[in-house]
Amino acid sequence: MKFKSLIGAIAVSAVALASGSALAGAIEDIKAAGVLKVGVKADYKPYGYRDPSGSIVGIEPDLAKDVADKLGVKVEYVPVVSSNRMQFLEQGKIDLMIATMTDNEERRKVVNIVDPNYYSSGTNVLAPKKAELKEWTDLEGKPVCGIQGAFYNKKTGQEFGAEIVAFKGTAEAYAALKQGSCVAFVYDDSAIVAKTNDPEFSDFEMPLKTIDDAPWGLAVKLGEDDFKAFMSDMIKEWHKSGRILELETKWGVENTPFAKAMNEKYQ
Repeated sequence: MKFKSLIGAIAVSAVALASGSALAGAIEDIKAAGVLKVGVKADYKPYGYRDPSGSIVGIEPDLAKDVADKLGVKVEYVPVVSSNRMQFLEQGKIDLMIATMTDNEERRKVVNIVDPNYYSSGTNVLAPKKAELKEWTDLEGKPVCGIQGAFYNKKTGQEFGAEIVAFKGTAEAYAALKQGSCVAFVYDDSAIVAKTNDPEFSDFEMPLKTIDDAPWGLAVKLGEDDFKAFMSDMIKEWHKSGRILELETKWGVENTPFAKAMNEKYQ
């Protein structure tokens, strides 16, 4: 009996050590594969979207390319949406996730969100100017487009009384908004500002006061502490060098207070 117990204990220890070794070797595995698979948005201009050729481009794909270059490997962009981005990381479909994800404690239980945060945005709505929305309470009882898995859907529905109509991606939400199926689209203010510069949305505006300004977190798989430390250093360098500010300018985004503050902090 003692012998069997000893064998069992050795087996369990071996599995644990093997698992720990695998997690500790995330960077080595990526280098061995020669490619870094990064989950990014493909429908969120200018942070991650498809250009006319179908290629995924934007601020976050550029950041992902920085990481791949640092590791000396190629980058592969894997399109994700809010409802599947964490699952893709858990399932090993991607090595890294940089996908406009708001950082919160619940998500930190599922994926390994890296400190410091790399970006930040708040919540607002895109609405037709003719809707004449002035306050968040003006949404009460009205259909409001949202994205599946977005944290602000709950607050917009429960606190302001909106009837959330959730879509899988932004293309569907924007289409529904233009067709009049929703009175507004609740989303990140950073994306809405960019959308209001689109000639197709010249009759739309961001009419409300931004709420819930919240940081964005990029993430690696739980347990991959070496990769997490590596990414922490990358983020600090992005802030110190002004890389985030540079990319905002490149992609037509006015330099955000968060990016400017982080650049000053890490000087």
